Amino acid sequence: MVKNIPDRIPSTVDQSPAAKYDDALLGSLLEGAIDLHCHSGPSVMPRSIDHIDVMKEGSAAKMRAILIKDHYYSATPVTELLMSHFQDLNVQMFSGVPLNNSTGGINRFAVDHGIKLGAKLVWMPTFSSRNHIVHHKSDKDFEKKFPTTKEKMLAPIELVALDDDGNLLDEVKFILDMIAEADIVLSAGHLHITEIFPLLEEAKKRGVKKLLVNHPSYLIDATEDEMRELVRMGAYLEHSMCMFVPGSKFHFYTPENLDNLIKAGTVDKTILGSDLGQLGNPTPVEGFKNVIATCLDLNYSHGDIKKMISTNAADLLGLDK
Repeated sequence: MVKNIPDRIPSTVDQSPAAKYDDALLGSLLEGAIDLHCHSGPSVMPRSIDHIDVMKEGSAAKMRAILIKDHYYSATPVTELLMSHFQDLNVQMFSGVPLNNSTGGINRFAVDHGIKLGAKLVWMPTFSSRNHIVHHKSDKDFEKKFPTTKEKMLAPIELVALDDDGNLLDEVKFILDMIAEADIVLSAGHLHITEIFPLLEEAKKRGVKKLLVNHPSYLIDATEDEMRELVRMGAYLEHSMCMFVPGSKFHFYTPENLDNLIKAGTVDKTILGSDLGQLGNPTPVEGFKNVIATCLDLNYSHGDIKKMISTNAADLLGLDK
């Protein structure tokens, strides 16, 4: 059953949590942060910031790393160029492989190519997943709640991870073996929670060590109990800042919602990613500052905040190994 996506929470500039705090404090907590969910451009989606400028913004904030996510292509060739030509910015830039229609769907060749280029992550289907498409069709206001392409694209072919008998597809299993061998991150994409549990169970059996579930409360339809189970399985849960930041077009949740999600997933397994870069939204760094301020309002310690915006993501990516 598809759950309704929450309505947007009206917000104004003067409600910005960051405005209540000294910018030096927010900046010190932001230093070393890692964004695993940056939507910079070029893209067929409307973006407010490009890959070079987001790297420069991250550098000015002394961020450690940024992972670029595009639903239609792997930005790994771009991040390799950025790392080569902008070394002085001192920000590590990464990307991954999205298994959507534009990359051939659930496609071992796209994964092989991405791994050889240096991709750090593979996303199971997102925009092309049946779950995403069902949500889209079932909500007449979906396009107000989720970014759409600048121009009309071909109708997607719905992608699933399971066959009609509920078994994981052989191609998914092949890709899991590739992810395990390369020791990179498996993201569940926009699959439904009922697909994610068998996916992660099989991934663990095949030696995948780095598991990520993006915005489990949004589109994925995971309950807080199911989030606790995902954590018990070893997955990190990433929550999107764009859903908590005043001024965002996708501001669906309150600080209390964020608190409940963190408690369900635990500080040690929670990652806060910006999911920002869309036209008309705050920039990723603005998103980080506001969510840091929200966490301070919720009485999370500086150490806990650092875990959720930096250390946990570094552990997942294996940056300190």
